[in-house]
Amino acid sequence: MTDQKQHGSLDSADGELAYDLDRAHVFHSWSAQGALHPFVIAGGSGVTIWDHDGNKYLDFSSQLVNTNMGHQHPAIVDAIKAQADVLTTVAPPHANLARGQAAKRIIAKADAHFNKVFFTNGGADANENAIRMARLTTGRDKVLSHYRSYHGNTGAAIVATGDWRRMPNEYARGHAHFFGPFLYRSEFWAQTPEQESERALHYLERVILSEGPNTIAAILLETVPGTAGILVPPPGYLPGVRTLCDKYGILLIFDEVMCGFGRTGEWFAWQGLGDDGGAVVPDLVTFAKGVNSGYVPVGGVLISESIANGFDTQVFPGGLTYSGHPLAAASIVGSIDAMESEGVIENARMIGTDHLAPGLEELAAKHPLIGEVRGLGVFWALDLVDDRESRQPVSGGVIIELKKALMRRGLLPFTADNRIHVVPPCIVTPAQVSDALAIYDEAFTAVEAAL
Repeated sequence: MTDQKQHGSLDSADGELAYDLDRAHVFHSWSAQGALHPFVIAGGSGVTIWDHDGNKYLDFSSQLVNTNMGHQHPAIVDAIKAQADVLTTVAPPHANLARGQAAKRIIAKADAHFNKVFFTNGGADANENAIRMARLTTGRDKVLSHYRSYHGNTGAAIVATGDWRRMPNEYARGHAHFFGPFLYRSEFWAQTPEQESERALHYLERVILSEGPNTIAAILLETVPGTAGILVPPPGYLPGVRTLCDKYGILLIFDEVMCGFGRTGEWFAWQGLGDDGGAVVPDLVTFAKGVNSGYVPVGGVLISESIANGFDTQVFPGGLTYSGHPLAAASIVGSIDAMESEGVIENARMIGTDHLAPGLEELAAKHPLIGEVRGLGVFWALDLVDDRESRQPVSGGVIIELKKALMRRGLLPFTADNRIHVVPPCIVTPAQVSDALAIYDEAFTAVEAAL
């Protein structure tokens, strides 16, 4: 990757202008607008970003956990440029080579019973359309999903979401929620992962029976819940959910918007979370973010053959003007090809096993603020507590101070509730992880001393 200074000079006045324009005219998501002080990013390369004053930061947020291939990866940028020279847009009823190539590459990374992709503009509308497909296929209406979840900010997707963002937006019909497994803060008084899995599955079956199996179209789960805390499911849980779905004729949808395309060290997270590390195959899979690192907005639904065949004679009542947009499709082709040729999936797995897992555990042993470390690949969370015995989450003020301390030391973090999520791009190197761990150590030391 090249350095920003080779692409043009930096000017602090541009940073001030960017900030002023933003505050004057840009309306931000999930925010009270008057209290915002957004960080201005001028450019990026690989795992590094910088501001207009030339200050550099390790991006251990991957923005919104989507730049799996890092910033400005030349293979993706070149693919977009090449497609722009040929055809910049095409209506979805037509066939286009870039769109077909993107679909073929995605399908090649999934289980053999998937054979079609419906492209969307992002993860939220991917979940919307997966829910629509499940309802039309089953003739049922209801969707079950976890309380600890986020599925997007559109009608059905936000109501499928379990966290607080659902509550001001509950306009869609037919949704019910249940608690999934989370041993560190167990709802089931479990002491072991096996107990947590068994009791969570028993509870889920009771929910299914109480809601009425013949009313439930689908169970929608983030394979590894992301924003909710990077909650790696315990052994047996996902296979158990699959068994319950089969028992009651319910479709299983895995939301892989955040955890897919290398984030857990697999092409899809479900491919490594079955019995003995095998696959738990869903009926529908939603994706976005890491499929092209977010370089162009895109998402989609991976559709199993049996569901896709049902629409051979039945009209699918859904569509989007930019479904399979050629620039987005080209970026997917460029990204997946680069992931393959550069061994990015293997790198993410190695980084998690050999560097992040031991490094973060060492950090936790040193800092009492860290109650638990959990994750896979380049998808980790530090659960921060006032004290380890009570497991009482730290206040938002502590998180704010940690974020400031990390940024002062040159690291852009991802924070959520009482957690620091450690989520660098899949291309991160051992040396960059080592630098980041040192920054985390310094920041925790400083904040703990102040407390």
